[in-house]
Amino acid sequence: MIHLTQGILLGFYAAFSPGPFQAFLFSQTLRIGWKRTLPAAFAPLFSDGPIIALFLLILSGSPSLLINSLRLVGGFFLIFLAWEAYRAAKSRVEKTNVSVNPADAGLIKAILMNFFNPNVYIFWGTIGATIVLSGWEQSPMAGWSFLIGFYLTIIPALALLITLFGTAGRLDEKFRRRIGIFLAVVLFCFGIFQISQGLQVLIE
Repeated sequence: MIHLTQGILLGFYAAFSPGPFQAFLFSQTLRIGWKRTLPAAFAPLFSDGPIIALFLLILSGSPSLLINSLRLVGGFFLIFLAWEAYRAAKSRVEKTNVSVNPADAGLIKAILMNFFNPNVYIFWGTIGATIVLSGWEQSPMAGWSFLIGFYLTIIPALALLITLFGTAGRLDEKFRRRIGIFLAVVLFCFGIFQISQGLQVLIE
């Protein structure tokens, strides 16, 4: 039960901690609506698998080079998302009933966003993988219970965040544009910060 409890608590922490992924979800919600953004709540389920496997394999080694290389890649990806959010904020929103594919709905972008987010690597490299391994030493079920608790918590929590963000979609268009531009600035700042951090460590 202790590993399940840890998974639940850390799932809440990961979902509600302010960061680039949450800013991305807010931006997507304003751009295409909360219903079309809801699939993005499942992004950690798709993106985390390779990351977890990676750190379970190399936990005894040092992942700093990998993490800081991903800071650079993720930083440039954040800048791209910032530019897209800015363009969306400046353009007039046309409400239509046209269906959108998964890429437009934000799931694929959310998966990429999370995969290149260094915070995910830091979490699984320093906390998550360690708990999984410690639980696995007791029994396979203990290790799995942490993962089950984590994902059964983070996905509904992210869906709740997206739904709450959706209330901003009912604001007038002028205010929506201001929020969109603000989010673009936030994503851009996150990108610059990650690039600077990655370059600083790699140069040293």
